[in-house]
Amino acid sequence: MDMENTGSTPPRTDVVIAGAGPVGLMLACELALRGVRVVVLERLTEVDETIKAGGINTPSSEAFYRRGLLPVLAGIQKEAFDRFHSFMRQRQAAGATAIRPAPKFAGHFAGIMLRGEALDASDPDFRHAGPAGEVGFVSQQALERLLAERAAELGVVLRRGVELTGFDAAADGVTVHLREVAGTGAAAGETLRAGWLVGCDGGRSTVRRLAGFPFPGTAPEITGRQALVEMTGAEKLGMGWNETENGIYTHGPLPGRILTVEFDGPPADRDAPVTLDELQASLRRVSGADVTITEVHTATRFTDNARQVPGYRSGRVLLAGDAAHVHSPFGGQGLNLGIGDAVNLGWKLAATVHGHAPDGLLDTYTAERHPIGAWVLEWTRAQIALMRPERHSRALRKVITELTGTVTGTTFFAKKISGVWQRYDLPGDHPLTGRSAPDLEFTDGTRLAAHLEDGRGLLLVLSGDPEAAGRAAEHAAGYEDRLRVVAARCPDRPGLTGLLVRPDGIVAWAAGTEGTDRVDGTEEADGAEATATRTAAPVPATRTAAPVPTPRTADEPAALDDALRRWFGAPGRTAA
Repeated sequence: MDMENTGSTPPRTDVVIAGAGPVGLMLACELALRGVRVVVLERLTEVDETIKAGGINTPSSEAFYRRGLLPVLAGIQKEAFDRFHSFMRQRQAAGATAIRPAPKFAGHFAGIMLRGEALDASDPDFRHAGPAGEVGFVSQQALERLLAERAAELGVVLRRGVELTGFDAAADGVTVHLREVAGTGAAAGETLRAGWLVGCDGGRSTVRRLAGFPFPGTAPEITGRQALVEMTGAEKLGMGWNETENGIYTHGPLPGRILTVEFDGPPADRDAPVTLDELQASLRRVSGADVTITEVHTATRFTDNARQVPGYRSGRVLLAGDAAHVHSPFGGQGLNLGIGDAVNLGWKLAATVHGHAPDGLLDTYTAERHPIGAWVLEWTRAQIALMRPERHSRALRKVITELTGTVTGTTFFAKKISGVWQRYDLPGDHPLTGRSAPDLEFTDGTRLAAHLEDGRGLLLVLSGDPEAAGRAAEHAAGYEDRLRVVAARCPDRPGLTGLLVRPDGIVAWAAGTEGTDRVDGTEEADGAEATATRTAAPVPATRTAAPVPTPRTADEPAALDDALRRWFGAPGRTAA
């Protein structure tokens, strides 16, 4: 996807993204998928191997699934599981004490582990994701490499070793000033003209600082250290999360992975290299074990600094990911929060670039994503309160530990951690509106996610009624470049007659009932009965039942037209 060269003026592109981490690359892929010209600037010359996030939640997995990337992520997860099992065998061979069978993992809250055995898997929120709900153990580095490959396939221009040093924003675009960091060919004083600039350049964002975004929040009180190391005496360390008189530490789930948390204030110098002696001293202080670190492969510090910009847009400049919000890493929310930003922003910015966005569409980015970010900040602050090594916090920690030992408690925390609770406040009173679309399975063997891979929206007609399909086609006339219409049958949701799904997988309009009554007249039960129902052999008559004309209320067509115009603009408008 070439940049436009206009002779003596700076080369022009549609969007410049500062930062080629997973958030910046995901945004670039979303934009390029819809034909937007994108240039990504990255100061680093290669992927940063510093230990970072190790998992993705359900909304992130759904986002990759809807773009055809889930099989690759499933392969990456299998390799990660293989490394974990190798780690467990090594500990057993070394004579580690207290080796217990690993419980089915459902996440953790402040290091309090959630046992999958206590999870109510029949909860409806866990049944919507389909295959995406089975993939989550993916490292940030693996994700970054995958997205870089995907971006290249889509024609994104990725310039490594080049950083943004400044920009001039105007009503009609942004002029970005560049500087070469390493031998990459960027000329001194080079500029690049773009319609839009998006800062995905991390917690210390240059774009945020230069654009003057306020960044209110709470100051840090901890120093955390995370590393991959070689060490002797590792068998003396407890597995997983461990609380002590001096803080909290964790060991695993990969060989040599350690993490310590000490409540002695933030580090004096965040930029100073993390040394072997520093890691060893911290691990010994917190764990009380005589462990010797012999080699450090990768290490980093972190704090619980928690801040968020009030608005994610200022004119032609936008922020996403850590550039818009920072917090402690507990619970693995940061990467996922940023991926959610990218997926929400991508299709909206693409529609704006192409000139068919309805008024106010880009402003819904802040309106929808800011509340999710604010929740994450509070969620991580609560975990810090439970981790403090003082009597009141430890007393509260015991109460929360008892709560997480119940089915209700485990299910509550697991739903929060996995992200299945998330819902945008959209117009309409249908239970699905504003939520991630369920991954419906159709009688032709396809699933809903496969129909979103090209980045367009989706209008589903599920009644089997030819007249309903014809009416849907009439509603969608003029939106062909933004929306596809699919008529399908979904026996597991016989009461659901129609869905309008945005490109980011969010339901914008729905018709019919979202019950689980089946076409054969039975009602799906809870618990063990539900499992038996879902795994029972299919009844041929269920799959071939004659379609019933779709009853509809008088306001359904008007509500669909309103949703189409609200999210996809006026019909027939094409790129400027």
